[in-house]
Amino acid sequence: MIPHLAISRRRLAFILGGLAMFGPFSIDTVFPAFQLMARDLGVGKVAMQQTISVYLLGYAAMSLFHGPISDAIGRKKVLLAGIAIFTLASVGAALATDMTTMLAYRALQGLSAGVGLIVGRAVVRDALDGDDAQRLMSQISMIFGIAPAIAPVIGGWILGFTDWHGIFWFLAGFGVLLGVLTAWGLPESHPPEARTPLRAGTMLRDYWAMVSNRRFRLLALAGTANFGALFLYISSAPDFVMGLLGLGEQDFVWFFAPTIGGMMLGAFVSGRAAGRITGKRLVEWGFACCGVAAVYNLGYNALVESPSLPWAVLPTALGAFGIALVFPIVTLAILDMYPRQRGGASSMQAFVGLLSNAAIAGLLSPLVSHSGLLLAAVSTCFTLVAYGLWRWYVTHNHPAPL
Repeated sequence: MIPHLAISRRRLAFILGGLAMFGPFSIDTVFPAFQLMARDLGVGKVAMQQTISVYLLGYAAMSLFHGPISDAIGRKKVLLAGIAIFTLASVGAALATDMTTMLAYRALQGLSAGVGLIVGRAVVRDALDGDDAQRLMSQISMIFGIAPAIAPVIGGWILGFTDWHGIFWFLAGFGVLLGVLTAWGLPESHPPEARTPLRAGTMLRDYWAMVSNRRFRLLALAGTANFGALFLYISSAPDFVMGLLGLGEQDFVWFFAPTIGGMMLGAFVSGRAAGRITGKRLVEWGFACCGVAAVYNLGYNALVESPSLPWAVLPTALGAFGIALVFPIVTLAILDMYPRQRGGASSMQAFVGLLSNAAIAGLLSPLVSHSGLLLAAVSTCFTLVAYGLWRWYVTHNHPAPL
């Protein structure tokens, strides 16, 4: 740990994991309320999907700036500003009475929510090197993994005693809590002497250099496609849980608990393997798990008339385990390419992933979420693309710098 960052690794993991929860909490807590919101706002299923899509588009657009701004003025100021805006946007969404207003505040939530994950990654690399950084990244992934499992459960519980507006009040309260924890418990990890000026021309040149770098493209796209196989199911959760599985508004836990359990177990294994197993081998094991999950998922959905528990969620749990093995290694490899622009590298990686997620949520999910077999087939395609990109990266980099 670098000398100026006087904080225990456990507290650092706890705070950064909480900051990373912004994204999944903003999406998944609202899922149980989709039908009620659609009724009250006078819109249909496709329009409700756009509440995810505009959120992700805002998240993607601002993700290009969170990192470079934190490179220039420090991590903590950017984190606190993002938390404040997110909290105010959540209050606005709680007070919304029409779809236009709701979409505007969801976009504002997206513009601010990415600060926790993007700047948090840079803090990890500021603080630690090598295997220690992998262990911390894995610990954060374990904490982060709790959010998608408990968020829809919290959303369903809130609906048990109030309406959907209460979910956004909860998100506002969550923002206040994280703001207090960050202000009190997180020191500045990026000292003034290490900062780089924020200039539009320099930022554009840096980003162009990143997207022109074949190593960066292959790793960023491989990680994006790999997660896309799971995010297709996450963004389709209302149809998958209530439509295909025939469960209720408070039953999202049956999908999210095993899935996120797999992700948390994978993050735990990744942290324990740091320093004992090479990053390349761990990524290969992760893709092997994703491949087995994809084959099972296709076969199961081709053979049954309608999916059912527990068999329908086993492949997402195994796939999430594999993704959690791959993600920390790929992310650290990307950050290590640009030691002076870690915030910018984290931003560009997030931007690539978020554009993909926005397209999945807004365009792809509404087309395939009505069919278990279609979901399985498209998810398998994402896994195949991800592994193909990874093999291309390994083949053209001898040895692969991981």
